[in-house]
Amino acid sequence: MAGRLVLALPVLLFLVLVGHCRGGKIGVCYGRNADDLPAPDKVAQLIQQQSIKYVRIYDTNIDVIKAFANTGVELMVGVPNSDLLAFSQYQSNVDTWLKNSILPYYPATMITYITVGAEVTESPVNVSALVVPAMRNVHTALKKAGLHKKITISSTHSLGILSRSFPPSAGAFNSSYAYFLKPMLEFLVEKQAPFMVDLYPYYAYQNSPSNVSLNYALFSPQSQAVIDPNTGLVYTNMFDAQVDSIFFALMALNFKTLKIMVTESGWPNKGATKETGATPENAQTYNTNLIRHVVNDSGTPAKPGEEIDVYIFSLFNENRKPGIESERNWGLYFPDQSSIYSLDWTGRGNVDVMTGANITSANATWCIASANASETDLQNALNWACGPGNVDCSAIQPSQPCYQPDTLASHASYAFNSYYQQNGANVVACDFGGAGVRTTKDPSYDTCVYLAAGKMSTMNSTSLPARSGSSPHPSVKCFTSLLFMLAIAIAAVML
Repeated sequence: MAGRLVLALPVLLFLVLVGHCRGGKIGVCYGRNADDLPAPDKVAQLIQQQSIKYVRIYDTNIDVIKAFANTGVELMVGVPNSDLLAFSQYQSNVDTWLKNSILPYYPATMITYITVGAEVTESPVNVSALVVPAMRNVHTALKKAGLHKKITISSTHSLGILSRSFPPSAGAFNSSYAYFLKPMLEFLVEKQAPFMVDLYPYYAYQNSPSNVSLNYALFSPQSQAVIDPNTGLVYTNMFDAQVDSIFFALMALNFKTLKIMVTESGWPNKGATKETGATPENAQTYNTNLIRHVVNDSGTPAKPGEEIDVYIFSLFNENRKPGIESERNWGLYFPDQSSIYSLDWTGRGNVDVMTGANITSANATWCIASANASETDLQNALNWACGPGNVDCSAIQPSQPCYQPDTLASHASYAFNSYYQQNGANVVACDFGGAGVRTTKDPSYDTCVYLAAGKMSTMNSTSLPARSGSSPHPSVKCFTSLLFMLAIAIAAVML
């Protein structure tokens, strides 16, 4: 018996560690405020064809829930704001809802999240005070059914829940929401649930184009980076800045351990005359770059390399939505299920989304160690790049392709360039306190390949550079680490 237990320990350790290597999830929001959408079973087929594994809906429509039975798709369902009063007042209301809307279809339909209320601070009727009591009643109902550890409860918010979001380190929640926000955050920590937020760089650009550039909103390599004056963190895109503003707001209230989940983000494919940024090209660019950002586990400047789950809004245009033109045009697919624009759900494509142009040395820049930098500055910058900078420095380890020449300048150059390219080949990302310098001469040699990002003005490229063979995907790095840890565990057991 003891021998079996000892042998099981390495396997158990491996399984625990695997849970930390899944990478960020990409899901899609399936809104249905339209009169021309395909039947739910057709939608479920479309989602399976695209290999999408995570879907958010905004209610518990029975036809939709049944359509996703036995598909392997994980479903996030919602309690609408209009139901919060009934859900907060009487436990029996929630018990009946669970009995009729969830239990008959679970687990054939893999319901994994329930959102109780959506952007309640934006609701015309103030229902904020009802959210936490409703969440508690939903948890009680789930516990009675034995599902409280299988289905997670949270509530979604808009960025408007902050009173300040710039610079990100100054992120702060609006004090007028404290009466319901603090109890909610305590509930989320207790239940190990994420803080859910809907983030839209499009609105930041559309509402203030003189302060937020289109390139910055779209993750473009040509964007002007923004430096947070309080932390020195470099932001090359608006999405990361918005995520970190939420993180710093949570940290200010001593809730920094809460995981952040982005339950909506996207870009409209059409808008009114004044909405010049709402185009299919920009929508394709934003969503492609967002997917790549998540799949590559890029993290954010405040939390580099940390996985983040994102749901793209939205599967279809919704022609019954009120408001300006763009409100009805966030879709990825037409009602006939053909694509409004192509989208690489894997996030690992190597071709420019807009032009198909390949990046070549004729239009590229690199970042290398400055000949004028001191060894101390180079070493400090190298340590930072391979640590907090989240650079994969395995290529400059002994016996690897970029280890020779074994000099500080050579190793620093490789690390500097990797960080530079991962951050969109932005000028600021090659600073390193003056230890880095840009060059148009390819520093690659022998089998040591330096990643490059195109800078040709005629390319019209706004995609993030894909990782090269010299910089393996985070999932590969994570799996390699798992094998190494497993080997150590087995060796320890054998001693």
